[in-house]
Amino acid sequence: MLQIGDQFDHFQIRDHIAQGGMSDIYRALDLLNGNEVVLKVPDKMTIGDPAQYERFQRELTVMATLNHPAIQRGLGSGRFNSTPYLVTELIVGESMRDYVRRAAPLSPEDSVALVRKIADGLAHCHDNKIIHRDLKPENILLTKEGQPVILDFGLALTKEAHRVTYANLSGAAGTPDYMAPEQIEGQRGDQRTDLYALGTMLYELLTGRTPFSGDNNLAVMAQHLKGIVPRLDHEQPNVVPSLAAIVARCLQRDPDDRYTDMHALIQDLDHPENVDVSILEHATGPDSAAPWWRRSPLLMPIGAAFLLLLVIILIAFGLQALR
Repeated sequence: MLQIGDQFDHFQIRDHIAQGGMSDIYRALDLLNGNEVVLKVPDKMTIGDPAQYERFQRELTVMATLNHPAIQRGLGSGRFNSTPYLVTELIVGESMRDYVRRAAPLSPEDSVALVRKIADGLAHCHDNKIIHRDLKPENILLTKEGQPVILDFGLALTKEAHRVTYANLSGAAGTPDYMAPEQIEGQRGDQRTDLYALGTMLYELLTGRTPFSGDNNLAVMAQHLKGIVPRLDHEQPNVVPSLAAIVARCLQRDPDDRYTDMHALIQDLDHPENVDVSILEHATGPDSAAPWWRRSPLLMPIGAAFLLLLVIILIAFGLQALR
C-alpha cells in the first residue's frame, strides 16, 4: 500500500480513501497540473488474478467511454513500474449510504427526484452498452448541489467483455441487499439487473430499509429468490399507488416482468399519472399469497432452511455470480 507523501508516477499521495475488492483508492495531487484527483491502483493479488485483473481493465474501458454528470469522470490511465492505474475526478460529497442512514425515510418527492437523476446516469451507461451490476448506496456520492455521482465500475459488464468467474462468492461481490435474483443464480445480468438494484434503492429511500432482510447474506439472497415484496402503498401511507407500482415493477423476480430499459422507468417517474397500477394486484400480495411453507408456523423453519440450502448449493456449484 502506498503511504501519504509517496510519489507514484507523476502523482503525490495525499490520502488513502478506501480499499475496494480489487484496488486501493487514493486522493492524489497531479504534479503536472496541480489538480487533486482520485488514483485507483490494483493490489498485488488483483494483478496476479486473471479474473480480477480483467475487471480492472474493464473499468479502464468504461471510464474512457462514459461522460455524464451522474457518472464519475475518467481522466486517464497509465502504467508505472509495471502496475496499471486509473485516474478519475475527485468528487467532494457525502456517500449516499451515509445520507440514507441520516435522512431516510425521505418524502416521495425527494426520493423520486434523487432516483430520477441516478436513472438518467444509468440510461447513459446502458445506451453505451455498459451495465454497472454493483449498484448500491456505497457506490454513489452526493455533491453539495444534490447531484448523485455513480462510482466503481469494477464489476461492470461491457459489450466486448468475455466471461470471468469467481471460484466462490467473496467480499468483492458486495452486499447481497441489491443483487437481482438472476445474479444470485449465476447469470451475467443485463440492464434490467441495474433496474432491480435501483428499485431496491428507491424502496430504501421511501422506507429507510431494504425490501429483504435476514440474519446473514445467505438468508437475504434466499429472500431475493423466493420472498414477497411488501406492497409499498400499504406499508407507507404517503406512497401513492402509482409510485408503489413503479417500485413493484422494478423488483419483479423475473427480468422479463420489469421495465424493459431505464428510459421506460424514467418515463413513469416523469409521468406517474400514466403508470399501470394493475401490477400491484399480482406483484405483491397478502400472507395468503405466500408459499405454502410460510402459511404454516410449524413449517416455516423447514422452508427457510431449505431456501438457505438452495442458495448454498447454487454457490457450491460455481454459478459464477457477478462475473
